[in-house]
Amino acid sequence: MMARNKMNSLYFGDNLHILREEIKDESIDLIYLDPPFNSKATYNILFKTPKGHQSDAQIEAFDDTWHWGDQTEKEFNEIEQHENTDVSEMMQALRSFLGENDMMAYLTMMANRLLELHRVLKPTGSLYLHCDPTASHYLKIVLDGVFGKDKFRNEITWKRTTAHSDAQRYGANTDIIFFYSKSNEYIFNPIYQPYEQDYISRFSHEDPDGRKWTDDNLTAKGLSGGGYEYEYKGCTSLWRCPPETMKRLDKEGRLHFTNKGGIRLKRYLDEASGMPCQSLWNDINPINSQAKERLGYPTQKPQALLERIIQASSNEGDLVLDPFCGCGTTVHASQKLNREWIGIDITHLAISLIEKRLKDAFPDINYEVHGTPKDLDGAKNLAKRVKYQFEWWACSRVNAQPYKGKKKGADSGIDGLIFFHDDKEKAKKIIVSVKGGQNVNVSMIRDLKAVVERENAEIGLFVTLVEPTRPMKQEATKAGYYKSINLQTNFPKIQILTIEGILSGENPQYPPEKSWGGHTFKKAQRESKGDGQKDLF
Repeated sequence: MMARNKMNSLYFGDNLHILREEIKDESIDLIYLDPPFNSKATYNILFKTPKGHQSDAQIEAFDDTWHWGDQTEKEFNEIEQHENTDVSEMMQALRSFLGENDMMAYLTMMANRLLELHRVLKPTGSLYLHCDPTASHYLKIVLDGVFGKDKFRNEITWKRTTAHSDAQRYGANTDIIFFYSKSNEYIFNPIYQPYEQDYISRFSHEDPDGRKWTDDNLTAKGLSGGGYEYEYKGCTSLWRCPPETMKRLDKEGRLHFTNKGGIRLKRYLDEASGMPCQSLWNDINPINSQAKERLGYPTQKPQALLERIIQASSNEGDLVLDPFCGCGTTVHASQKLNREWIGIDITHLAISLIEKRLKDAFPDINYEVHGTPKDLDGAKNLAKRVKYQFEWWACSRVNAQPYKGKKKGADSGIDGLIFFHDDKEKAKKIIVSVKGGQNVNVSMIRDLKAVVERENAEIGLFVTLVEPTRPMKQEATKAGYYKSINLQTNFPKIQILTIEGILSGENPQYPPEKSWGGHTFKKAQRESKGDGQKDLF
């Protein structure tokens, strides 16, 4: 018997590798993915920061641009060798048409991952791919190749923002969501929306008990397939129902006898399920600056959008996968609706944000994180492979915000920030410096002291992968102390923490956040117990 996937798990890393190495064949019930759109945009993530520090509170989350290179050529070759020859031929045709440009690189990346997503999807499963018009027309061709054009179910149009003006074109205010199933036997639970007011206004009649109704035709005249011809209470016609049904409807008070001697059927408003959800979704508001669920992640989607998709195409206990999970809306909605889930993202920034979000919303939640360092060797490996990811991970371990565009190698002497309140005045600041190299020295401590002074910060935190030297410790001690106004306690002005110590439970020393409130990731709303699957409307 094949082993099960690790349920309720976050994975850090390239989703192509994780799909191949960790996710079993035909094990996933529903896949939602919101990949980068290849729009050549750079997205900044905004953190919750106290007044006066907004300029510090952003960092490049990801660069939404793809380029043709050695890795793309390697992945294209994998597609050519894949057993799905339709995809191989289709991608070769696209390459012939587009050439080796950024769009073709993006489509190659997507095709390779969609082939893996098709593999892990159950026969009864579905996939929803969220995109914008930049590449949607090409992505649909890729999806047709991967799933088969007969497995296409819908092209959903979501009104993602209100009307606005775009220069020399119609306002672009919609996204596209492609809905495909793996087979013709797939999970689908109809979603109903409230009736529009013009439809509700048709229910203009009212029973003595206040129930609103409208009348409907009971005759079969003009319908193919015949009917039942008989007389009922003086009215003879070709009816849609047999005499026994007519008598039952009369007994239940569901017949309306008109002034002209006709008989019509009463349809009650309170018995209507609602309007079946159509492929135009204009009733789910985007996340604006005032939205309570807004976390500041650049491509965050409304939770209601994911809840609709999850309710429609999965059942309680099913397994939902998001291979580009970003700030975790899919896993949040899955947890709320009693589904199992797996989320994958290639940045520690996203994984850290999701962890904070889940713990805020579901304080008793149990889940696993895979791919992040669990010991010193793992931390060394990450530092060697991807410097800025190691810095982001180290910052998350001390509850610090990563600082500005570290991905591009900007060096201001600051890798992270921690804010705390020690009184009712302006929030205080801690500068975090992270060193992932094998050699550290006393000049690095002097540099940190200079940055703390330059930035008018209260404390400097030096995080090192290796043990500090004695001169480093002595230099840190010379910096003196920050005296807490609120607690009347001294805290070292310059503090040195090793990664090994942090992994063992050591923490920086400063007035606790709970004294006045800390400032890092924005806080997700707590979900009440029993907030399971509900009517979205």
